[in-house]
Amino acid sequence: MTIRPIGERPEEGAAGKRSRLFASRSHGKPPVHGAVRGAKLAALPMAFAGRQAAGLGKRALGRSAEEVNRDIQLRTAQHIFEVLGELKGCAAKLGQLLAIYELALPRELAEPYRIALSRLQDAAPAMLPHTVHAAMAESLGARWRSYFRAFDDRRAAAASLGQVHRAIWHDGRPVAVKVMYPGGRQAVARDLDHLRRISYLAAVFLPGADIAAVTEAICASVAGELDYAAEADHQRAFAAAYADDPDFYVPNVIAQQGDVLISEWLDGTPVPRVVASGTKAERDRVGMLMVRFVTSGWARHGLLYADPHPGNFRVLADGRLGVMDFGACCAWPPEGFGELTLDCCKAIFRGSPGDLADATRRHGFVENGRALDSDALYAAITPCGEPFRHQTYRLTTRWLRRQVLRATNPRLTNVVRQMTMPAYFTPFARSFLTLVGVLGQLETEGPYRDEIVRWIPELSEAFVSDETARTAAQTVDLAAARRRRAEVGKRDVPTG
Repeated sequence: MTIRPIGERPEEGAAGKRSRLFASRSHGKPPVHGAVRGAKLAALPMAFAGRQAAGLGKRALGRSAEEVNRDIQLRTAQHIFEVLGELKGCAAKLGQLLAIYELALPRELAEPYRIALSRLQDAAPAMLPHTVHAAMAESLGARWRSYFRAFDDRRAAAASLGQVHRAIWHDGRPVAVKVMYPGGRQAVARDLDHLRRISYLAAVFLPGADIAAVTEAICASVAGELDYAAEADHQRAFAAAYADDPDFYVPNVIAQQGDVLISEWLDGTPVPRVVASGTKAERDRVGMLMVRFVTSGWARHGLLYADPHPGNFRVLADGRLGVMDFGACCAWPPEGFGELTLDCCKAIFRGSPGDLADATRRHGFVENGRALDSDALYAAITPCGEPFRHQTYRLTTRWLRRQVLRATNPRLTNVVRQMTMPAYFTPFARSFLTLVGVLGQLETEGPYRDEIVRWIPELSEAFVSDETARTAAQTVDLAAARRRRAEVGKRDVPTG
């Protein structure tokens, strides 16, 4: 559940125009009635079918299959983004998960979605005080106010599935009180049912993927963000792991009950503000700290922080990076993930097209029996490793756009479209793509390879020769790192 401070609005395009598809509602609320939401989501596959039928006519008139397929892909992506952006709530969260594909749309087609996403992040309807009070009483009891010295009825921040209030705990500590929207749980359940029904539309982007398995993994991730008890456990684990850390601060959980989560209040500069107006040095530092926070979890506490959205980070007055929102976390890494990363990295940085093809098949990224052009796969995947081929590298949105365009190219010869993704990989893919998107916005320049190897030292052998790898292994003590990882795996860590 990504939190955005009230009043913090992303850019809406040079002219600041709203899409005609989104006429403003006088009450400013998303459609919450099940029939209304269902009708909007149901319109997606019907519109897709209509585009396919129209495409047959266009081909009969002489347009190439490639041109027609590209048009269908672009317009289907735009329609998906717009509907999910308008519905907010769970649908908005799904829109955020798909946001990476905005980079594959021409700017003029992406603009309506960018506006819709801006609206859902900034203009979620605020609960009236009596609704907030009722929600607090439902979780904390009729005497809920006795827990606080003061409670601000005005929301301090909006979220896709709830909102945050500022308060003073009974012992004098400033706290953030996150409370779920009434009816939010039921709305999410309905949205996930609709998602399952329309999930086959994802084949527009990746026709070779196991859509059903990945859809269930996404549904589990989104539904998990409604479990405030699990989120509190995750936050406690992160807070303990980073206690007294010179680079990070995770606010302590004060209390959790029902659909209310109370944590220490976190003051600081929101990372979106750093994106907009930070100096190069500030943007480089923040970006590399975000990389460190996500990757260090593998070794430090065995949890994946799956939602490194810029709205979840604050730069504190003492320079540390404050981190919030631990709803989208899970135990990590799963069995075999270390072998997967090492095999693929060795194939990309030291191997051949055949090595990469073998690794993708071995780890479930290509279905058994499916033909695969290993040279085309190598040519498509290896550019993504460019940041790790240099001592330092500057990531940009332009660079990321090139990678997304290559992956989503609708040509039948695009080998990436014939691949799939193991369901267990979904949380990592979400975390990685979100993080890379933020780094592109920040235009962070830094030693990405060294930072990754610092926390996953086994990967050092993927970037150097065999002899150098043996020397490096002695230096970083891979055996000790593996023992630490094994100990982490034995812990009883709550999952999200």
